[in-house]
Amino acid sequence: MNSARRLPDFVAVGPQRTGTTWLHQVLAGHIGLPSTKETDFFSKHFERGLDWYLAYFAGCRADRPMGEVNPNYFGISQAYERIARTIPHCKIVVSLRDPTERAWSSYRTMRRDAWTRVGFEETVARSEVIRESSRYAFHLGNLRRLFGVDRVLLLFYEDLEANPQGYLDQVCNFIGAPSISIQGTAVETQRVNAVTHAPRSRRTAQNARNARDWMLTHRWHRTLGLLETIGVWRRAFGGGEEFGVIDPDAEAQLRDHFRPEVEALEQMIGRDLRNWKGGRTPWRASTS
Repeated sequence: MNSARRLPDFVAVGPQRTGTTWLHQVLAGHIGLPSTKETDFFSKHFERGLDWYLAYFAGCRADRPMGEVNPNYFGISQAYERIARTIPHCKIVVSLRDPTERAWSSYRTMRRDAWTRVGFEETVARSEVIRESSRYAFHLGNLRRLFGVDRVLLLFYEDLEANPQGYLDQVCNFIGAPSISIQGTAVETQRVNAVTHAPRSRRTAQNARNARDWMLTHRWHRTLGLLETIGVWRRAFGGGEEFGVIDPDAEAQLRDHFRPEVEALEQMIGRDLRNWKGGRTPWRASTS
């Protein structure tokens, strides 16, 4: 089979800040992945056509599973429908995380990348992406309806933190990939894409973000990788004030806001998610 014309076997749809960068890096070299982590084909670039999308998979081996890890798809119903029409056999991987913790992580990322300069509460109130991608029960229901319950793997970020090898084994078994052992390696404890500091200069971060996005659009992947290796992005997006912990009042209000959706998810999947409703102290020190 010509791998250039193959369709992906799976798409890991996120949402954001749930360990998708870690998953992509661990799977790289073991299965077929696009030349960039997030093609955004099914959300932003669908009009460019299937050949444009499949070009990202050129060179993938025909004897290995092939797929995309793209957290930007979660929360976009049109993207799910496009995946279902284009790849009827597709398997879907979803990884969920305490929505309040995830919102705080998303806020830090938006500050780092100079997408916002306002506080946490105002950013969440303004951000349709954060709010929509936190409707876990609604979107999981849509995915199960489109692809079938058996073709949607539901994972939890807490399980990744507690047992990375077990988490990875679930993914490999689901997508039909050989087992990948990470026990005793740095990957087992590594937190990829951690965000601990705001940028020293917001303008520098904006310029770096625009340059990075331009390179992604034009597929300058080697240049992007080189700049990452020599620390350009780290210097551009960091060096400023260290992020503290979430304000307790803001946390309580957000947990109340998310409670109905969390309870709907509990009913749907039969899992006790009381920590998502009541909070848990350890996550406040999380850098991911």
